Amino acid sequence: MSHELRIPQDALITVAGTVGVGKSTLTTALASRLGFRTSLEKVDTNPYLEKFYHDFERWSFHLQIYFLAERFKEQKAIVEAGGGYVQDRSIYEDTGIFAKMHADQGTMSKTDYETYTSLFEAMVMTPYFPHPDVLIYLEGNLTSILNRIQLRGREMEIQTDVSYWEHMHERYANWINEFSACPVLRLNIDDYDATDEASLDKIIRQAAEIIQTSRAQRGK
Repeated sequence: MSHELRIPQDALITVAGTVGVGKSTLTTALASRLGFRTSLEKVDTNPYLEKFYHDFERWSFHLQIYFLAERFKEQKAIVEAGGGYVQDRSIYEDTGIFAKMHADQGTMSKTDYETYTSLFEAMVMTPYFPHPDVLIYLEGNLTSILNRIQLRGREMEIQTDVSYWEHMHERYANWINEFSACPVLRLNIDDYDATDEASLDKIIRQAAEIIQTSRAQRGK
């Protein structure tokens, strides 16, 4: 890989996309290829997740506050460590997708949503918050994504009604079209293979070009 197309060693790359799209797989593969560390979503230690899947209305606010706190602490730790990370899922998806979806559907109260949004904007949408150098957005058709959810075999996801994943898929598509917090690289899941070095190098070259352009514009 030529010097011109290298990703800076202090970069933060975030991988985003709906459930089952392959974020963790690409996160791990890119980090390995770049010699970066990973910041993976900690599903198994989340005290609200299983309760939430059984009762959205009761637990949606608790779940979103938990995610906001955990992701904020993680982002702070990454910056304090000097960067060099690939991150599984962005903090922006929590508010732009999940909290908004529950507010729209009535499974989060208007008051709770306003409290959550106010906190998110005060913590995250400020110049002090370390936004990623690039957000790699993974997209694909709904059938492919549902197949991946089945193959992964998480019981609480498999038992969730298909209409939930349909709504989420549509919301992600709308969200990314409006997203502007940091530069974006969009990838279709059918256009790359996370186990193939040449495929990964192509993604890295695209990401490096975006990061270098963005940093040049910021004078960094």
